[in-house]
Amino acid sequence: MALEREVRLREDETIIVFQPYGRRDIFKKGMNLLEAAKKLGVDISSVCGGRGLCGKCKVKVIKGYEYLNPLQDSEKKFLTKEEMNEGYRLACLAQSYAPFEAVIFVPERSRVGKQRLQTEGIEVPVKRLNPAIRKYFVRMKPPTLEDATYDDERVLQALSEQHGIVNVDFDWYTLRTLPKILRDANWEVTVVLWRDKIIAVEPGDTTSRCFGFACDIGSTKLAGFLMDLNTGKVVSVAARMNPQIPYGEDILTRLTYVLFNEWKGLEDLQKAVVGGINEMIDECCQKANVKPEEIYETVFVGNTAMMMYFLKIWPEYVAKAPYQPPRLAGVNLPAREIGVKAHPNAGLYYLDTIGGWVGADNTSNMIVTKLFEADELGMCIDVGTNTEIGIGCREMGGVIYSSCASGPAFEGMMIKYGMRAADGAIEKVTIDPETLEPIYRVIGDVKPVGICGSGIVDIMAEMFKSGIIDWRGRFNAKFSEKTNRIRKGPDGIWEYVIAWREETATKEHDIVFTHNDVREIQKAKAAIHTAASVLCKLHNVTEMDIKVLYVAGAFGNYLDPENTRTIGMYPEVPIERIKFIGNSAGTGARMALISTDEREIITNAIRKGRVRHYEISSYPKFYDEYLASTYIPHKDLNRYPITIELIRRLGTHPEIEEELGKQKL
Repeated sequence: MALEREVRLREDETIIVFQPYGRRDIFKKGMNLLEAAKKLGVDISSVCGGRGLCGKCKVKVIKGYEYLNPLQDSEKKFLTKEEMNEGYRLACLAQSYAPFEAVIFVPERSRVGKQRLQTEGIEVPVKRLNPAIRKYFVRMKPPTLEDATYDDERVLQALSEQHGIVNVDFDWYTLRTLPKILRDANWEVTVVLWRDKIIAVEPGDTTSRCFGFACDIGSTKLAGFLMDLNTGKVVSVAARMNPQIPYGEDILTRLTYVLFNEWKGLEDLQKAVVGGINEMIDECCQKANVKPEEIYETVFVGNTAMMMYFLKIWPEYVAKAPYQPPRLAGVNLPAREIGVKAHPNAGLYYLDTIGGWVGADNTSNMIVTKLFEADELGMCIDVGTNTEIGIGCREMGGVIYSSCASGPAFEGMMIKYGMRAADGAIEKVTIDPETLEPIYRVIGDVKPVGICGSGIVDIMAEMFKSGIIDWRGRFNAKFSEKTNRIRKGPDGIWEYVIAWREETATKEHDIVFTHNDVREIQKAKAAIHTAASVLCKLHNVTEMDIKVLYVAGAFGNYLDPENTRTIGMYPEVPIERIKFIGNSAGTGARMALISTDEREIITNAIRKGRVRHYEISSYPKFYDEYLASTYIPHKDLNRYPITIELIRRLGTHPEIEEELGKQKL
């Protein structure tokens, strides 16, 4: 082997090469391929966090197959006979056991790909630009024997006389270098205040250079915003996939990683996300010609788990009843304690948590929507692996918030050809109700590899509207006589063919949506609808009473609202009442950065119970509501008049008309 002639390997070493990336290194014997890929920066999809449960990390062993551990029984569940014959393995379960060179090809369907990341959100102006950071330029006379006022008192006196600033004091870190800075600057300096604390003294007049950084830490993506604190304007933006993904696609898988590896696991997650944040800070600074040292405050938001992973707070007990977070109030601390790249004395503020799994990202949503102050009833829904929903208005005493484990199905987990919203993902689907032929659109305008969340919602709704599946989610077997797209797969499970293999990028298999996929989406959408329905009942209102439905987050922004409502995932409200607010978590973080008033308003609202948490699983008839919500759109068809009228016009579901008659009786 060429590489082994160039590099003398020990008995416990292996060379692993990943193609088409061309990345390689020497690893210890027993290293599994997924871990090796992580260390080399090779992105391999692993929805289950490397536990062999999702089958998304398929790789093809081009060379060295015989030197790997034997094929595991769990791999045989995900690999077809053809794939096993061609040398495919699951990267998370394949390990090297000899000094050799392994050449591993990562097929396109197993690559994470370039994720479509949304940083934009609805722009909401703050009432008053009032950042926690302020800068003041002062001139002083040097001390003399006749006027030997202490250095700190001289600065405080100048602030009072020249700017009317009183009742402030020095941070100890600033005090250490104060004597030298004052004399080197010839007693002309800029004082940097964070609230009532002097956190920096800078030579000369630097008042025009005052920046902050706001960041939304999502479980899938990071979005960062460099802000000019003098104007309140965004000067540059950056986004990244969350670097914690290799440790688990969803927050619970990452929690499992922490519990298994204890404090080292928590440190791994924290270092990963801080590294990604610092990359974004560098990118933003380069774009705007700003130095990281000119960032004096940072504001962060994210769900409850992200808060604990980021701040390195032990996360175990938020996953156990009664699901208590360690703290509701916002957290203030020096950014250096977390390792965030900014001025050495910069502050870091993490917004308040609402309760349970409803974290600071939804606190941000409330900063943006102000539902607790609204005159009309509104609902805010942020769809994800963990979906958060709030409903209320001023008249009802504020907003009740809850969350539900909608699961990672919309991210592709448990869906046969599911994937994230990256190039090659089918993102939009329509089905002709007459011919049952699909029309689809692919991200990147390339040949398809799989289906992302928006496409998954579309295919569910279109299959239902065209009669391919009934309101229970069962395939209509008679339709297999009408089209060869409806068939039983090799495993005997009904499926619908979206794209034939020759249309795909890999040309290895048809892209299908199976009966099992339908069941997974039924469970996910039922969890979301159950939470919305229970919250409506707690307020003694119906879904049609909702005057505005705010849809937050990048994923929700790409969903077809009619299709989402059709499958019973969104409440039954007219389309014109649905308002997309994009990355409102990022918007709220920016608002909190440039105005401490916004922080105080939302903190007081949470403290006084005007934004409060309700544990959805404690609802007495929770399970009954969940089972009813698994139907498409719902078991109680009378609750979905808009959707049922559409189905009536199409004439594709005669059994629904029959069921309506029974329910009205």
